[in-house]
Amino acid sequence: MKMKAAILKQLNTPLVIEEVELDEPKDHELLVKLVATGLCHSDIHCIKGDLSTPPPVVLGHEGAGVVEKVGKNVTDVQVGDKVVVTVAPYCGKCPACMMGVPTSCETDPQTAMLMGSMADGTKRLRSSSGEEISHFMAQSSFAEYAVVEESATVKVRDDAPLDIVCLLGCGASTGIGAVINKARVKAGSSVAVFGCGGVGLAAIMAAKLSGAHPIVAVDVLDSKLEVAREFGATNLVNASKEDPVMKIAAECEGGVDYSFEAIGKTEIMTQAFHSVYPRPGGMAVVLGLAPIGETFSIEAWRFMREVVITGCTVGSIRPKVDIPRYINLFMAGKLPLDKMVSAHYPLEKINDAINDMLEGTIIRGVITF
Repeated sequence: MKMKAAILKQLNTPLVIEEVELDEPKDHELLVKLVATGLCHSDIHCIKGDLSTPPPVVLGHEGAGVVEKVGKNVTDVQVGDKVVVTVAPYCGKCPACMMGVPTSCETDPQTAMLMGSMADGTKRLRSSSGEEISHFMAQSSFAEYAVVEESATVKVRDDAPLDIVCLLGCGASTGIGAVINKARVKAGSSVAVFGCGGVGLAAIMAAKLSGAHPIVAVDVLDSKLEVAREFGATNLVNASKEDPVMKIAAECEGGVDYSFEAIGKTEIMTQAFHSVYPRPGGMAVVLGLAPIGETFSIEAWRFMREVVITGCTVGSIRPKVDIPRYINLFMAGKLPLDKMVSAHYPLEKINDAINDMLEGTIIRGVITF
């Protein structure tokens, strides 16, 4: 079928809107008519060449829409269902999946999605001249339609606003899940969140929901810190003006119980670890995506105090269980996902949305169709 899509043809260049060909879904796949898709910093990473997905590629990985066609082996959803498409297709059979952490699936879906193909290693997108176009995160939602894996789709309640809950396909679930699923923050625990973009704000709102106090927000822009206060931060630290590790130690009795790095810079991962008070149970959770090959150093003695540093992929969520739960919390007024959406853009204005995100004038932009 023919559709409009935004294509990255070369690294570090604007996306180009063109008509492309999209193949029919295979037996384990479905066709989604997209209603909305979030713009995430991982899309920016791909534009800059920090990821391995080769251009030409249709980016986008926070899609939500309505199922238009299903493969013969699809059982979880049917035509007409409203769905959120996640960034994490999974096999359901590998050790990680069997442990209940499908976002860390060890087999083909996770490998293929960064290499530009679907889970079976093939592609469904072609240019008008017949050139194959890479997929992004096995989704490519900067387009009118997407063919996606059944395992990557989550049926959502009929009254869920797709232009808001689309954020749960990646960024919002990453922040919320890191607090609730990975760290399992307890009421009364102290928390620091480094980076007040979409993922960081989602972590802050989840920390507030969990009853954490204090909640320290760290960023280099006062404007972002003030937004973080609206989402539940109780203490603000501008890292461009003072040392966040020293400031957190001074304000939080030597350090926090949990810290979350939501930027993807290795020097900040170090700060996040060192801001945790050195006692058993202290945990630093890395959410940000650093460029491949980068490393960082930490003080080894802290491990003798049983402090933990850990990664967290897409909030360590179980998509088909947790995303409906997060939507229920949003609809009940407990998770203010709607406050994260600063602006809506038509597909034709997607480069404006990218520029606004890079300039920090929006929290999250949503492309609508």
